[in-house]
Amino acid sequence: MIAASPLRAPSGAVVTLGDAPEPEAWDALVAAGAAAHPHFSRHVIEAHRTAGLLPAALRYVTVRAGDRLVGLLPYRGARDLTGLGGRVLRPFLSPYVTATAPVVADGPDRAAHALALVAGLEAASGGCPWRWPLLPTGEGAVPEMLAAMRARGWAIGTVAGFDRPVMDRRADHAAFLADHPGRARFKDLRRRARRLSETGTVAHACATGGSDLARLVAAFLDLERAGWKGQAGTAMACRPEGAALARALFTAVPGPVAVRADALTLDGRPVAVSLALVSGGTATLLKTAYDEDLRGHAPGLLLEAEIVRACHETGFADRLDSATLEGSALEGLYRDRVPVAEIIAVPPGRQVISLERRLRLARFERDARAAAKRALRRR
Repeated sequence: MIAASPLRAPSGAVVTLGDAPEPEAWDALVAAGAAAHPHFSRHVIEAHRTAGLLPAALRYVTVRAGDRLVGLLPYRGARDLTGLGGRVLRPFLSPYVTATAPVVADGPDRAAHALALVAGLEAASGGCPWRWPLLPTGEGAVPEMLAAMRARGWAIGTVAGFDRPVMDRRADHAAFLADHPGRARFKDLRRRARRLSETGTVAHACATGGSDLARLVAAFLDLERAGWKGQAGTAMACRPEGAALARALFTAVPGPVAVRADALTLDGRPVAVSLALVSGGTATLLKTAYDEDLRGHAPGLLLEAEIVRACHETGFADRLDSATLEGSALEGLYRDRVPVAEIIAVPPGRQVISLERRLRLARFERDARAAAKRALRRR
């Protein structure tokens, strides 16, 4: 891929459409981002590349101010239902990416950087719309980006939205429990924990690197494949590239994104495993699997409760991001919320298909996929 000629944004920043930036600048931007965002880090993108899951047509909008990289968005164009088979642009997305905000450096010039990024999005589009799923609309520089789009004459519509559960760490675990509105849920979890402990020794384990981390990643793959996702063929281990991605994604490497695995064990055997990416003070709990033969004991939720406790006791993160879609069981455990939406953003200019029609088509597709997913769960 050949990098395009740089563009001069209204703010004076230099915008480029083309190849990925150099590793050092990329890592520095993720570390300085206005919001925690591991998904568009070099670590996650390279893990997809290693597993053979990175689209060949992937390009990047990058924004530089002086010698600093201050904005980045990986994207690709594809034919899409909302364009009636015409070209639509999307941020990079895979089943293992749960947020698609651009990475923008924090600081007093954040709004200017977001404006420069929007100029790049407009240049990349060539007049085509952007279909933008899983956008945390109130986080980081997203509000500035949306404001800049509207100021430049973009038309923006929401396909659907939901509130994602997150947990912002309190002073201590007791303070978290004291003002939690779902005390009945924790009482029920304590009862289930007692019942599980009657069958063996229950413990919480965690790993951040080395053979312990590799062991828990392998346990996760086994648990997920043994459950309903394995029966449906959607578990990561059902495909060689999925298993390769899990191993590459959840391997500790130098850089701004750390890796963490937590497990609930029964007599030393993992019966639930959670895999997380940790960056910018946020642990994104990306994947969880549990022994479905023990479903009555809710081992997955028991593990989540232990992660909440560990977060307060060790301070390994300031926020836990559930990384879930709508209707998650964690809605009763995490009391804080982050709004997430799918939007369609149309740059200024003549449009053959109206925004309203694009939104109707996107909602139709979304409903069809939800119905298919429900059918898979019933199999």
